[in-house]
Amino acid sequence: MPTIDRKTFLNQLSLMAGASLLTGPAFAAETARAKSAVKLGFVTYLWGKDWDLPTLIKNCADTNILGVELRVEHAHNVMPELNAAQRREVKKRFADSPVKLVGLGTNQQFDFVDPAKVKASIERTKEFIRLSADVGGTGVKVKPNALHKEVPVDKTVTQIGESLNELARYAADFGQQIRLEVHGEETQELPMTKRIMDVATHPNATICWNCNPQDLNGKGFQANFDLVKDRLGATCHVRELDRTDYPYQDLLNNLVTMNYKGWVLLECHTNPADKVAQMKTQRVVFDRMIKKG
Repeated sequence: MPTIDRKTFLNQLSLMAGASLLTGPAFAAETARAKSAVKLGFVTYLWGKDWDLPTLIKNCADTNILGVELRVEHAHNVMPELNAAQRREVKKRFADSPVKLVGLGTNQQFDFVDPAKVKASIERTKEFIRLSADVGGTGVKVKPNALHKEVPVDKTVTQIGESLNELARYAADFGQQIRLEVHGEETQELPMTKRIMDVATHPNATICWNCNPQDLNGKGFQANFDLVKDRLGATCHVRELDRTDYPYQDLLNNLVTMNYKGWVLLECHTNPADKVAQMKTQRVVFDRMIKKG
């Protein structure tokens, strides 16, 4: 039988003791954080609205923010009017870079009183769905926008939800996800969002969390998050993560705990002189918060 000297024995004993300490809850939490699949991306709402596509892709790559939701009607000009060759070029630009096209952010809404406007918005959304598929995206963001005094609330809620179901079925055939941004003066209240999603039962109809002040209403952030967390899609919008007017750490903690595999997308609302430098800062803040979670 082989023998070991006392020093080796003590070293091995110390390692075994350390390993035993790493099997408890603290180790499990640390492992979950280390393996977190939550990814940081970017929305071209304000900071990227004036960048053409090559500049946008370069700035995201340089800041290690490797996913982007393109806000339509901005300078990058990824719109349904692109022809087949132009669509292939957009797809190639992303494929040749480390940056993933997460999807398209539209302003399409389905709460209109006029049925013709609802139909037109549904058809326009279908154009964006086909475009996103062609350029390599994974989904299309839409929004509820309002309730109308002259229409019963239940009717508007049902109208929005049924529109989402139609689009979710359509988008599934193109490998695209429908993402309802939590948006609108009354429709961004999470209980109202849940009512809409209770109608929009198609599994391809999802929610894009939007970090609104209203998320803290009622019973507070956690209760509101729990109302809809099982319907989250592949995108969540956040403002600057080091702001103190929203519980961003709680949000990230929840996403890590639920093993969220989607994108946390920076939709920043300030106007810094050096936006690329601020993107780098947000990358550092995100990484620190994910580890802390």
